[in-house]
Amino acid sequence: MKLISWNVNGIRAVAKKGFEDFLLEHKPDVICLQEIKVHNDDLPEAIAQIGAEEGYRGYWNGADRKGYSGTATLTRIPPIACETKIGDERFDCEGRFQFLEFPDFFLINTYVPNVKHDLSRLNERQEFDQLLLEKIKELETTKPVILCGDMNVAHNPIDLARPKPNEGNAGYTLEERQGMTNYISADLIDTFRTLHPEKEQYSWWSYRGGARANNVGWRLDYFLTSQSLLPTVHSATIHDQVTGSDHCPIELVMKALR
Repeated sequence: MKLISWNVNGIRAVAKKGFEDFLLEHKPDVICLQEIKVHNDDLPEAIAQIGAEEGYRGYWNGADRKGYSGTATLTRIPPIACETKIGDERFDCEGRFQFLEFPDFFLINTYVPNVKHDLSRLNERQEFDQLLLEKIKELETTKPVILCGDMNVAHNPIDLARPKPNEGNAGYTLEERQGMTNYISADLIDTFRTLHPEKEQYSWWSYRGGARANNVGWRLDYFLTSQSLLPTVHSATIHDQVTGSDHCPIELVMKALR
């Protein structure tokens, strides 16, 4: 099973930059999108039908505020159920969650809040991480979990090109990094770092200062899995050659679960 996660920074924009060609080339079974920036009540037919000819069904969770946040999942494997609420209106109104149940696991697609340059959402971000971790542990009592999305944090110095100058900045505060440590300490596996412990590769680049051309990036996008799924993890890849957004897609390939 091939799963892909991608913060597309606007589905309308990336749809004009070869998104369907990407689907045709990589053929994921499931692709989770973040920052779709479309509203559920204003979803253009052309967007709603993306991937339909290739057998994908779309599940959309736009934010209440138009042109902001939101998540979507396109899947060729029908889920048993899809939920979009975690029970906190601050985050639910921003379309930041999709919980999809499949026969052998739960898949969580999430777009973690950016704490902003002034760190004004740092406390909310910590509460978000706590809520999500509690939800994961609840789901794990039934089935293992795969969590993917834009986590908006570089966990360790290896995960960004310039760690020293960015200490204390948004995406690299001690509090955000501790949030990621809490996921790992709760027996979740950072699949890319587990398979590539010393690889310096990034999934996001600022639009400023030629950051992408110079590969001055951050690894902000993750696939985390329950510890029990580790034997099924076949590969974890960052497709940093794929453009269309300030983030690039990341991929997880799982062996058969049965």
